[in-house]
Amino acid sequence: MLPHCPLLLWLCAVRLLSPSSALPFEQKVFWDFSMDSQDSGGMMTMMRDEEEGSGPVDPITDFATCPFGCQCHLRVVQCSDLGLTEVPPNIPLDTKFLDLQNNRITEIKENDFKGLTNLYALSLRNNRINKVHPRAFLPLKHMQKLYFSKNLLTTVPKNLPPSLVELRIHENRIKKVAAGTFSGLGSMNCIEMGANPIHNSGFEPGAFKGLKLNYLRISEAKLTGVPKDLPDSLQELHLDHNEIQAVELEDLSRYKNLIRLGLGFNHIRNIENGSLDYLPRLRELHLDNNRLTRVPTGLPDMKYLQVVYLHSNNIDHVGVNDFCPRGFGMKRVFYNGISLFSNPVNYWEVQPATFRCVTDRLAIQFGNYKK
Repeated sequence: MLPHCPLLLWLCAVRLLSPSSALPFEQKVFWDFSMDSQDSGGMMTMMRDEEEGSGPVDPITDFATCPFGCQCHLRVVQCSDLGLTEVPPNIPLDTKFLDLQNNRITEIKENDFKGLTNLYALSLRNNRINKVHPRAFLPLKHMQKLYFSKNLLTTVPKNLPPSLVELRIHENRIKKVAAGTFSGLGSMNCIEMGANPIHNSGFEPGAFKGLKLNYLRISEAKLTGVPKDLPDSLQELHLDHNEIQAVELEDLSRYKNLIRLGLGFNHIRNIENGSLDYLPRLRELHLDNNRLTRVPTGLPDMKYLQVVYLHSNNIDHVGVNDFCPRGFGMKRVFYNGISLFSNPVNYWEVQPATFRCVTDRLAIQFGNYKK
């Protein structure tokens, strides 16, 4: 996850005072990937999400078919933390939520989910799965959420359901994403695949072809540059905790719809002039914990940019026009969070006019610098 100083989060909540009618940036409804240890409460949250506005839920009537040791209630089957080595038999056919996390399952077989056509969400998190039969997910014609994190997969499973909306597959051993891996998944809008040992070369051309993603995280991987063949529909892209050295001119040219970009905890020394011009809608930019020596150029021209994290770099000078445009009224929204702490810049040397387009002085974070 991107590192968030509690004070910065508070600063970003300061009410935006804008001369225009533009609204403050608000996070869209994606699954909270910070809650990695998903328990029964998480499953119930998904159930409320899926059933909202659909009326009362009918309880499972045939309790005799509940797998041994599991708990079955309101079409939720919870089989977590049981030491299971395989998917249990006798799962009720009307199950909507199946929780198999925190077990010792090593393989998903062809008929493990046979007949579960109503399944909406499946959690296989924290098992030892290294093999998935290519036909295992074919019966799951209505599944929208699949959580496969913390396993031993070396590739993305084949033939995922076309109905899938969210895929969590982080903390596996995936080194390659082949062309056509996500073919036919037109409903997918959210993929979390961080903490896999994948390099830029591991993404074959066309690996993400056909996807209309809103959210993608490839953090804690082995990336040395911004991938150039990701979906152009992305609104959030998180590439933090990688080995990216620089942002070159054309690196971001494909991602004109980005609202949030995370590049923190990399080795970035340079952001080429003009590279940020391709992001006219960007509202939040994370460049903290890198090796920048100056504020990136182009920030004053970003009309909707509200939050910039630049702390923990090597910035020793901040110019009066580094953040705000020269002309009045050119910026549609004011900044409500700028972090510059842990940089070798003396705050008393920064001119007050530098932050003329900030909502409040408290939104500027300098702090102390220690070598």
